[in-house]
Amino acid sequence: MDSLSVEHLVGIKDLTKKDIELIFKTADAFKEVINRPIKKVPSLRDITIANLFFENSTRTRLSFELAEKRMSADIVNFSAASSSVKKGETLIDTVNNILSMKVDMVVMRHPNPGAAKFLSERVDAKVVNAGDGTHEHPTQALLDSYSVRERLGSVEGKKVVIVGDIIHSRVALSNIYCLQKLGAEVMVCGPTTLIPKYIHELGVKVEYDLKKALEWCDVANMLRIQLERQDIKYFPSLREYSMQYGLTKEMLDNLPKEIVIMHPCPINRGVEITSDVADSEQAIILDQVENGVAVRMAVIYLLASKIKR
Repeated sequence: MDSLSVEHLVGIKDLTKKDIELIFKTADAFKEVINRPIKKVPSLRDITIANLFFENSTRTRLSFELAEKRMSADIVNFSAASSSVKKGETLIDTVNNILSMKVDMVVMRHPNPGAAKFLSERVDAKVVNAGDGTHEHPTQALLDSYSVRERLGSVEGKKVVIVGDIIHSRVALSNIYCLQKLGAEVMVCGPTTLIPKYIHELGVKVEYDLKKALEWCDVANMLRIQLERQDIKYFPSLREYSMQYGLTKEMLDNLPKEIVIMHPCPINRGVEITSDVADSEQAIILDQVENGVAVRMAVIYLLASKIKR
């Protein structure tokens, strides 16, 4: 069996193109499984996975849980809001306590960039990064590229624009790495205050005019404004942001070609995207959600195959 070149999924930066293609090939098989009447396989019947969420999450946590249950893994769920972390327990103590319960794999979301890497170097379990601060969110990028491949046949040669709050977005960074490894051209678009200074070093185009960005691209990935990560005002108001960078049906209808619309969710309807765009034929937002389960099943399955018994 083919195997990943990495022991953990900490970030897309560590993956090779071959790794990404293997994850996609495995996800294709699991996608067939989740569309059967009986959606369960015994692939991970002897594996125990701890889901550690030190930050609020609904979609990602449910998607991972569903992926684990579809493969018959045993699951331990941990939410920091109701844990001893509130009493001052450190990350490493929390994890060691959970590992002493003989856990094979940890899926972790944490507010601090680098937390997943820190953990992977110190514990004897496979680690999957479910988002670390403003750093990376590898499974989201994988499911996004997988969804582009499904809709357009391939990612190579496609032009993808990522629009919005680039500076606070772990989704943007992981997407840039993943799309580039698969041969896509990437552009970022948003207000100057939300585009990081280092962005040119990543080999992406920068555009401040949404209309021009949409005319250039084949795919537009519309990001949510992350107000919870903003400690200062980056633009005058949400209304003003929406007028400059909100995607409307009228804008799409005026383009000379049809483009694909994506969103990592949750959507702020009426801010970065209007309801009629989110619910249109051009949007693959619900496909992304479905593909998220298949891609996460693939990642967990491939990492679990590296666990030494």
